[in-house]
Amino acid sequence: MTDEPDRQAHYREPRQARSAATLARVLRAAEELVTAVGLDEMTIGGVAERAGTSVGSIYRRFAGKEQLVAALTERMLERREAYLAERLRAAEPSLSGVLDAYAHALLRSFTDTSSVFPDLLRAREVDVMDRGARTIAEVHRLLLDAAAPYSAEIRRSNPEQALDTAARVLLGACFHNSVRPDRPADDAAQSRYADELSDMALAYLLTPDRR
Repeated sequence: MTDEPDRQAHYREPRQARSAATLARVLRAAEELVTAVGLDEMTIGGVAERAGTSVGSIYRRFAGKEQLVAALTERMLERREAYLAERLRAAEPSLSGVLDAYAHALLRSFTDTSSVFPDLLRAREVDVMDRGARTIAEVHRLLLDAAAPYSAEIRRSNPEQALDTAARVLLGACFHNSVRPDRPADDAAQSRYADELSDMALAYLLTPDRR
């Protein structure tokens, strides 16, 4: 027995294939609607209309908009964690290769076609904030684990701490880029920015400490 309060599920998990398909349509519709009109303007009725289902069917699954937003956040963050892990597994086996794969994958995950992602991370619901924090910790861990075999290449006095710093800077830069109103819109500009972030992190890790 623990002292922590029980956490309520974000929604009722579907048990049948048809129910799972309906849930997928609802979450896809919610993502599309939030992208189009923003999180504040999204309504259960609008989601139902776009998903081709009834308002009642959504309320049978979710207690309200807050639970729907939490479920949407879970879906999107899981996709981003899986994508980042996949790109790191495919990275060139070197410190520079890992940093390059991480910077490109992380930047893309924050600035893909769905502009809703930053809005979801800024949502005030406790469950959403907790889930966002867990994803930040997970993507941070993914880089540390992927770069660990190449720590001998790092010239800082404390390679583990230096790598932790680089991970935090890359994560912060990618999130900042996703919310800035003047961020580069085309793929080529985004790729150049990811290259610059990777080069910056690598230069720091390969530079000895100040005397």
